Amino acid sequence: MSDAVVVTQAGYQKMFDELTHLKTKKRREVAEQLEVARAHGDLRENAEYDSAKQAKQSLETRIAELESRLARAKIVDTSQLPHDKAYLGATVEIKNLESQEVFKYTLVAQDEADFEQGKIPVTAPIGRGLLGKGLGETVEIQVPAGKLKLQIMGIRYD
Repeated sequence: MSDAVVVTQAGYQKMFDELTHLKTKKRREVAEQLEVARAHGDLRENAEYDSAKQAKQSLETRIAELESRLARAKIVDTSQLPHDKAYLGATVEIKNLESQEVFKYTLVAQDEADFEQGKIPVTAPIGRGLLGKGLGETVEIQVPAGKLKLQIMGIRYD
């Protein structure tokens, strides 16, 4: 058995919802694609059938992956974390000390990452650099584009 998958309640629910969708609606769609492709005759030279088989294999792989991750999931109770430091589930307001720009990021598990929504994984350089830091602290974080000097302006848990 592999290591635990640490997630927030929202991250767990997102994986659970995806699994439910894949096992119900998506499986039916792929089965229908296979039936339509089979009806086209000779399966040895049927690109549509090969494509449908590949889609089924990819779907089953993703289902197995989600089932495994959910079985190993450890949901973090953010109410039990010290709220004066940035941990998983925290929304952290930071200021780039060079550009003076202010950003808000929510620290999440890898599966929950969504950069467009400001959700950064604790495994990414910025997430790792903010983890465990407190209000007012300044951190230097090495990112692919160079070093960032950031100050924590606020920490909030929803």
